Amino acid sequence: MDMGVALDMGRGAFFLAIKTSAPVLLAGMLVGLILSLIQSVTQLQEQTLTFVPKIVTMVLAASYFIPWIAVRMVDYAQQMFGTLPKL
Repeated sequence: MDMGVALDMGRGAFFLAIKTSAPVLLAGMLVGLILSLIQSVTQLQEQTLTFVPKIVTMVLAASYFIPWIAVRMVDYAQQMFGTLPKL
């Protein structure tokens, strides 16, 4: 395998990981930011109040985006198996 092909495969895997994890991470970050603002306004500094809503939001976002993530991963796998040299 050529070094350029290997680097392209690694770069593609890296960007696929970023692209597929971004919606779930952004949902958790947005909920965390909103809850942090609420906590600082109310001066209520309890760490467990942010943990459960963030986890629930991230699970719901993951379950919503699973079809989209699966399509991206299958497309990438087909592309990778299509570029492998024949033995």
